[in-house]
Amino acid sequence: MKISFLGTGAAEGVPAMFCNCDFCRQARKGGTAMMRTRSQVIIDGDLSIDFPPEAYYHAVRFGVNLSALKHILVTHSHMDHFYAHDFILRGYKYASLDEDLLNIYGNNEVAKVFAECTAREMKEVVAPHVRINTVKPFSQFEAGEYSVSVIPAQHSLKEDALLFYIEKGGKGYLHLYDTGNVTDEAISYLKKCCARADVIAYDCTFGSSCGNLTARHMGIADVENVRERLTAAGISGDKTISVITHFSHNCHPSAENLAKIEKEYGVVAAYDGMEIQIR
Repeated sequence: MKISFLGTGAAEGVPAMFCNCDFCRQARKGGTAMMRTRSQVIIDGDLSIDFPPEAYYHAVRFGVNLSALKHILVTHSHMDHFYAHDFILRGYKYASLDEDLLNIYGNNEVAKVFAECTAREMKEVVAPHVRINTVKPFSQFEAGEYSVSVIPAQHSLKEDALLFYIEKGGKGYLHLYDTGNVTDEAISYLKKCCARADVIAYDCTFGSSCGNLTARHMGIADVENVRERLTAAGISGDKTISVITHFSHNCHPSAENLAKIEKEYGVVAAYDGMEIQIR
């Protein structure tokens, strides 16, 4: 299982789109080395978790063939995680496809956003190539070769934001983006599903600070709290790679600052284009 972290920034990106703080000015001068685009993870080239406005940029910068995508798991409907307008281009004269059908899995709001964003420009010849599937927390489904377990995120009062445990060929990846906590009920469900994660990616929007587990995001102290509970449940172990990601410009995610967190907490700070191969 190859996990590609194509975008590792929070909603505003790094440097933030409309920000002129000292850090963002520094990040602009630093070029792509300091850049963090909006969140996207691709597994084995054919399953994407979220689809941000930068999906096209990710494809160009990192050599990703988006035509080969078979599945997209969407955590929630916020624009930085699901930019549905682009799907009007999947077919017709716009694209020659490697995969005829793309399945998108998300909650009811994701389905609504897809319908709203594609209503004006989706051509009848393109529509059959993209299918929306609604999924709910505390459920499991098969997406081709992948087994997916769904748990709730603590992120939005307006929709059921989702977190995913993905297994393929005996290898497991747990995706914990845009959440302020992982509830005891969710951890119990993962344990019931026999989840054993080789890699866990944690929301660390607040960086070295503590976010507050009742909030919508985490800092490293919150990550450590959740990791300890996942370890106690047997979902995380000594060989599990703990990745922190989804950084806000407010936490000043420079290589120097993140290296200190990596050393103190034994985690890996993701950067745009980072790949992890699970063997």
